[in-house]
Amino acid sequence: MYIRNFGKINTKQAYVQWNEDNLDRDIQTEEIETQEKWTQHPGETALVSGGPKSSHDVTAITPKIDSQRLANFLRSACQVIEVLLEEDQVATQPRRNLRSRPSSLSISDRCFQLNTNLPFLDGRRISCLHISQAQRQALLSVHGLPETSNDLSLDSKYIICVWNVWQPSSPQKLLLCESQVTCCCFSPCKATLVFAGTVDGSVLVWDLREDSRMHQCMKVNETDWTFRSPTFSTDGVFTAINHACTVLTIEPVSTSVFKEQNCGFSYLSVQEEMLGLSFQIASMDENGTLNLWVVVELQKGDLSGSQNDLGLIPGGKIKLVHSSTVQLNCSISPKDYTFLGVPQTLNIKFLPSNPNHFVVGTDAGFVSHGTRHELKVPPKWFKPQQGGPRATQVNAIDFSPFGKPIFLVGCSDGSIRLHQMASELPLMQWNNSTAGQSVVTLQWALTRPAVFFVLDATSVVYIWDLLENDLSPVAKQPVWSDKITTMAVLGEPEKPSGVLGIALAKESGIIDIKYVKKIWALPQPDEAEKLNLLLQQAL
Repeated sequence: MYIRNFGKINTKQAYVQWNEDNLDRDIQTEEIETQEKWTQHPGETALVSGGPKSSHDVTAITPKIDSQRLANFLRSACQVIEVLLEEDQVATQPRRNLRSRPSSLSISDRCFQLNTNLPFLDGRRISCLHISQAQRQALLSVHGLPETSNDLSLDSKYIICVWNVWQPSSPQKLLLCESQVTCCCFSPCKATLVFAGTVDGSVLVWDLREDSRMHQCMKVNETDWTFRSPTFSTDGVFTAINHACTVLTIEPVSTSVFKEQNCGFSYLSVQEEMLGLSFQIASMDENGTLNLWVVVELQKGDLSGSQNDLGLIPGGKIKLVHSSTVQLNCSISPKDYTFLGVPQTLNIKFLPSNPNHFVVGTDAGFVSHGTRHELKVPPKWFKPQQGGPRATQVNAIDFSPFGKPIFLVGCSDGSIRLHQMASELPLMQWNNSTAGQSVVTLQWALTRPAVFFVLDATSVVYIWDLLENDLSPVAKQPVWSDKITTMAVLGEPEKPSGVLGIALAKESGIIDIKYVKKIWALPQPDEAEKLNLLLQQAL
């Protein structure tokens, strides 16, 4: 600009700039990458070489592993391997009674026994059987005190056995209790927790996931057995709100019973499995006190013991927090039943499709209807069709497992009633099906909506098929040699094969698994619709 404006007078060239300072050259040889390594020869340990690596390389070759999913897969695979090994062992030892064999009962085609021939179970009477709602192969059996002393330190303690019916050779877990167990149940979504009620009013919890090293190990006949103490107990902890008399019933309260069920094979994350613990437990005693407990899992167990949770075992992570109390005896007596006095509550069942509602069996023959929030709901009672007020105990109640709002009632006078939640009087009532013998227990079949089983006090098993005959049972099987004390129904409704069985506890302490014949096990075409039509006609 200067030269353009003023010309070249008095100017001279002072400096010339070229690209000579650019020393880069175009080459075809790639740069050699180097890493520092070390080695030792001869090697003194398993590690004989190594060296630093860049964080970029480490992240590039390190695979993403979900340890929880891997652990779940390995646990499921181990269960399958154990079952296969046990089947192979049974096949090589045909004399063992655990092998599936033809049944001697006319109602079943094959059967097998759970191995209760163990020293610590010898002479113990079975008072209760319970099947898991979510994992149908999981079974609980409650064993009383032995009739004769076996010189074991366990003779003064009650035992709960956790069985996998696919592995009948031995119980999966052994649970100890100082007091007599009157009722028990599994957690509703996964069979990882066991709850029990006792004669002294305690509510107990066992966490089956705990490390066996936390519990007592005993060698019996050269075999090591782990006997688990309760993870949590309400005994002496909740003095003001705990039960003051025998706990008659303990039931899980959950809204996820009819969601997708698994058969023991879970691929859930830790957070998803924690969701399964979001439920309540209900316990009811003989005075009509209904306690609701919230099940809480702590993030970490304290091996030195907790100063706040006095009922928690050192290292335990499951505890119960009291939620509410409902007094049932104050409002469950109809006016025409007052001459019988205040009725005693005997059992309770929650409506699976809506756990806010429950029904309570009494010793006056009627069933009371209530809610957890003590709201008034119609009908308030479920009464028999005829006969009027009478001192008859309601021994058993069972809701339909197919989501229908109907339930069965079995009484001490032998009568059986089929109720729906919307009506006070039963849809059907059978008075003489057991010849006046008391009903011990009754349960719906898990594979057919119209079939249920009944056990009476004389050790007779009845099979009802309402589509075939709605007036009397279609099959009757007495067992005289070794009488049946209690019964539980098991099955796999998710599978089209229609596997249906009954677990029978005998007076001798034997547990028989009887597979019911296919005629009563396999679902019939349009069975649910046919049952609905039958119930509508009964209205």
